[in-house]
Amino acid sequence: MNFQFSEEFALQADAKDPLKELREEFVFPQHGGREALYFTGNSLGLQAKKARQYLNEELDDWATFGVEGHTESRRPWLHYHEFFTEKLAKIVGGKPEEVVAMNGLTTNLHLMMASFYRPAGKRTKILCEGKAFPSDQYALRSQLRFHGFDESHLIELAPDPETELITDERVLAAIEEHKDELALVMLGGMNYYTGQFFDMKTITQKGREAGIMVGWDLAHAAGNVPLQLHDWGVDFAAWCGYKYLNSGPGGVSGVFVHERHLGQTDIPRFEGWWGHDKATRFKMPDDFIPIPTAEAWQLSNAPVFAMTPLLASLELFEKAGMERLRQKSIGLTAYLEFVVAEVKKSTGADLKILTPKDPEKRGAQLSIIVPGVGRKVFDAISKEGVIADWREPDVIRMAPVPMYNNYEDVYRFGKILEQSLKNLN
Repeated sequence: MNFQFSEEFALQADAKDPLKELREEFVFPQHGGREALYFTGNSLGLQAKKARQYLNEELDDWATFGVEGHTESRRPWLHYHEFFTEKLAKIVGGKPEEVVAMNGLTTNLHLMMASFYRPAGKRTKILCEGKAFPSDQYALRSQLRFHGFDESHLIELAPDPETELITDERVLAAIEEHKDELALVMLGGMNYYTGQFFDMKTITQKGREAGIMVGWDLAHAAGNVPLQLHDWGVDFAAWCGYKYLNSGPGGVSGVFVHERHLGQTDIPRFEGWWGHDKATRFKMPDDFIPIPTAEAWQLSNAPVFAMTPLLASLELFEKAGMERLRQKSIGLTAYLEFVVAEVKKSTGADLKILTPKDPEKRGAQLSIIVPGVGRKVFDAISKEGVIADWREPDVIRMAPVPMYNNYEDVYRFGKILEQSLKNLN
């Protein structure tokens, strides 16, 4: 596509978009009597319009049926988490039995590490990315302490000081260098700060060939880029629902556990009654019998009201399909990159993009730096109705989400950015 920094081009591109009608399925914050320019779906996705309807239906069923809603409501609560399984499995590339919606992201990472971080002998260390989202670092360090190890057992790959990226080659070299002492490789599939997408397939293969468990935090990857967790041989993964999956603030997370780990009765695991064999669960036996799917890692029954908005969003993912969303994402993100470059030309501003240029190395995010005046620029565009994300010390994160953003959004942002930079001079 031959991009142009013009409203005419943006409107024409939107008219040709096969997914354009999905935008009407979401509620946008308002600014000055019109829709705000919302570019922070990498932090909190927009509300699907059906979320309110579905939530009201659950409240009505609670009022109508009381406890009998577990079996009599239109979406029986007893089976509520099962309504998410196949849809999530398609999004992350897993088999339905390998996926379950439950808990919050860091809670799930801890539950996964209880099973898959198994230090023994010389293999005690964990490999992770430096400058990952802090919650991952807290979780990893606390897991080490729980097992009686200090932080010297955490190998953190620091980003390159020039690019702020960690190449796949460095990850692979680190696995090779430390393969005899690593018990776990756990990385973020998509780095939250730079938007870099790691080569998950190759890294997973390298780790597994060395006999190392490999897990992924997919907070910024699930619903953003196509994934093939089963085919790649990933041991485990977890993701949040409130970013690209639009589950609402603090919305329910999900996990993937590869089928080779399912059905094991002796695997280390923190257990709860909702992970117990469904046929005998309500007989209240003393001994835990795990469900032979990823459901075995559940602790408690589904938080229905917290999960309902996610159901509304997943129906839209089912309608769109990850491949079509990805194709739109590649074009929309490239257009944002083009617009930033055009604004740099017209204003002479020192604009830089941290995120890799290769579309295969990124998703729907660009991390933009305006050295020295980044915060002033962010505040200026915010006043004009741009909802983006500021990260210290000088990064503006922009996520043109293909589910609901369009080319006109990007064009309008570009004009606001251009004027804001000119006003600073």
